[in-house]
Amino acid sequence: MQSLFSGIYKDKTVLVTGHTGFKGSWLCFWLKQMGAKVVGYSLEAPTTPNHFELLNLDITSIKGNIKDLEHLNTVFQTYKPDIVFHLAAQALVKYSYENPIETYETNVMGTLKVFEACKNANTKAIVNITSDKAYENREWIWGYRENDPMGGYDPYSSSKGCADILASSYRNSYFNTKDYKIKHNTLLATCRAGNVIGGGDWAKDRLITDIMISVSIGKKVSIRNPKATRPWQHVLEPLSGYLQIGQKLLEEKVEFAEAWNFGPSDEGSIAVEEVVQNVKKHWDKIDYEINSNPNQLHEANLLKLDCSKAHILLKWKDVWDSETTFEKTVKWYKAYYENNKEVLTQNDLERYIDYLELLLNYVLLRLVGYGDESFLNNIRFYPYKYRVFHFEND
Repeated sequence: MQSLFSGIYKDKTVLVTGHTGFKGSWLCFWLKQMGAKVVGYSLEAPTTPNHFELLNLDITSIKGNIKDLEHLNTVFQTYKPDIVFHLAAQALVKYSYENPIETYETNVMGTLKVFEACKNANTKAIVNITSDKAYENREWIWGYRENDPMGGYDPYSSSKGCADILASSYRNSYFNTKDYKIKHNTLLATCRAGNVIGGGDWAKDRLITDIMISVSIGKKVSIRNPKATRPWQHVLEPLSGYLQIGQKLLEEKVEFAEAWNFGPSDEGSIAVEEVVQNVKKHWDKIDYEINSNPNQLHEANLLKLDCSKAHILLKWKDVWDSETTFEKTVKWYKAYYENNKEVLTQNDLERYIDYLELLLNYVLLRLVGYGDESFLNNIRFYPYKYRVFHFEND
């Protein structure tokens, strides 16, 4: 696994803010598998149980708040990271309505202070993570592109829009690509992803979490907005994009120091009620009811990303379709709740990488003229010590 992304992360010091969160813990696990020296900076894990503690990772884990610039500067000067993945955030829409000041202070001023610490430490690369909700959402059928305007209806969404504008301004002002290697040595990119799911998320007011907690205690899950359509993707999908951008920045490729979307294909944009019906296929104990409260807070009804830029310039593509994503997610929680808290993270990552390698070999073989459009369906993949392909039809 250490050869992934051209082996760029092996022995690199990688600082991840928000490492105790859902997406951050998966990223730290993957980085550790690739031989990185991982330093995490975050508040305590927000839930019990939580994915980070279940993984029991051998990393440097520092308790800290991104609003504390003095502490950030001390950590950065001590560990001198080669690259920073900034994931720390107040990430819940409903909570942002109840705590708008905290949301803006964390997501905007906290992000600014992370950038300041990076500048002070002369960090080589920054991958700043925002959200698909950063866009001014007109709830139309088209996906948003990286050059569409930022916005946000609710405090969380607008705080992410602000953080995105901040990143663009900070890059222009301090990390301008025209001045790279002349006035500074830092490249900054921003990544936006859709709704990520997968095993290990217990945050409040998230659909999959609500479903899994409800089924674990034998109750129906109450869904708030059954017709709302979101781009659902496994957590490993955007992480592979973040890691690819990080690779490009560490390789000093200035053209990648800009904004990027990482979302599922169109078939991954699915209404909430349909999601519940899909996950029920993999755990028949799941049941639900619709919450018809007319006073519930506003949430977006339609939102998706246009990822053409990543597809064309990075050759990035989501690996697992929605059916596989739901299956992997449900099986993770089912193993945890029904098999003595078994954690399938290692298994899921290995299967994901197996499939990445399969697709890579498929592309290479197509480039040399082997196979047709049905070729992929005729491959049987065996993830032994050495990768072996067997073709049904010679």
